[in-house]
Amino acid sequence: MILERYLMRRVAGSFLMVSGIFLSMLLLLDMVEQMRRLAGQSVSFGQVLRLSALNLPEGFYEIAPLVLMLAAMWVGLGWSRTSEFVVIRATGKSVPRLVVVPALAVLVASMGFVAVMNPLVAGASREYSRALAVMQDQPGTVATISTQGLWLRQADAQGQTVIHAMTAEATGTILQNATFLVFHGTDGVTRRLHAERAVLRPGLWQLDRVKLWDLSAPNPEHAAEFRDRLDVPTDLTPEQIRDSFAQVRAIPLQQLPAFIATLERAGFSALEHRMRLNMELALPVMLTGLMLLALALSIHHMRAGSAGVRALITILAGFALFFLRNFAQVLGESGQIPVSLAAWGLPVATLLMAIGVMLNLEEG
Repeated sequence: MILERYLMRRVAGSFLMVSGIFLSMLLLLDMVEQMRRLAGQSVSFGQVLRLSALNLPEGFYEIAPLVLMLAAMWVGLGWSRTSEFVVIRATGKSVPRLVVVPALAVLVASMGFVAVMNPLVAGASREYSRALAVMQDQPGTVATISTQGLWLRQADAQGQTVIHAMTAEATGTILQNATFLVFHGTDGVTRRLHAERAVLRPGLWQLDRVKLWDLSAPNPEHAAEFRDRLDVPTDLTPEQIRDSFAQVRAIPLQQLPAFIATLERAGFSALEHRMRLNMELALPVMLTGLMLLALALSIHHMRAGSAGVRALITILAGFALFFLRNFAQVLGESGQIPVSLAAWGLPVATLLMAIGVMLNLEEG
C-alpha cells in the first residue's frame, strides 16, 4: 500500500497545483469579461470581483475533468522522467495493479467532489444571476414552476398581473385553465380573470371563454361577466418565459428528481434536466477514466523519448473526450439519443479504453 499511497499523494498534489493555476486564470478572464459587460454601468471593482467570484465555481466545475487529466499527466511524465516507472516494474509491481487502489480513491473522492461542488455551483449561479440583473436594471424572474403549476408575472403602467395555470404547452405560451390576478398600485387585487385557454400573442394574451370578476364591486360574483374572447395586453415574450425558468445548473442535484416530476406534471419537457441529472451521476466515472487514461498515455520508458509527443497526445485526447462529452449532452437534451446512453456511454467507454491502454502498456 506504500506505493499506492504515494501515487494518491502525487495525484492529489498535482490536482491542487493545476487547480490553483486554472482558478487564477478563470478569475482574471472573468473579471475582464464582467468589466466589458458592465462598461455602461457605474459599478465598483469590488462588485466586479464579487460577480467573478460567484461565476468561478461553475467555470471550474465544467473544466474539472480536464484539470484532473492534466494533473495525472504531470504525474505520469514525472514518473517517466525520474525512471520511477522502471523501478516500480523492477520490484515486480505491475502498473495496472498499482493504480487499482488510487482509481477507487479517485472514484470516491469524485463522488464527494460532486456532492460538495454541485450545491455550491447551484447557489453561486442563482446569486450571480440575481446580482447581475440588479446591476443591469433588468427585471427579475417572470416565471416559476412549482407543485401548484406554472406562475407568471407581468407589469404595466398601472400595476402588475400574476398568472397561474396548472398545465401549459411546452414553451409556456399556451395555458390551460389560467387565472389572471390584476394588482393596481395600493388597491391590491382589483380584478380576477379565469380563462379556459390563454395563448400568448405578440403584445397580448388571447383568452378564450373568460369569466371576469371586479373585486372592487360590493358583490364580485353577482357582477361577474362572461366573454367568449378577451385580449389582455402584455410585454412578455416566449423568450422571457423560457429564460426565466430555473436554469438547470441552478438546481442542486438532490432537488432535480422532484423538479423533473413537477416540470413534467406542468406539461413541460424535462429532457435537459434529466440529462443534467445523469451527467452529474456519471461524472465520477468520467473523472476516474480520465485519470487512468492520462497515466496510461504519459507513462513510458525514458530511453524511448518522445515525452513531448506523449504529452501532446494526452492533451489532445483530453480535449477530444471533453468535446465528445458536450456533444453527447447536446444529443441527449435534444432527444436524438437516449439520455442514459448520452450520459453514461462516454464515461464507461473512457474507463474501458484507459484499462485497455494500461494493459497494453504492461504487455509492452
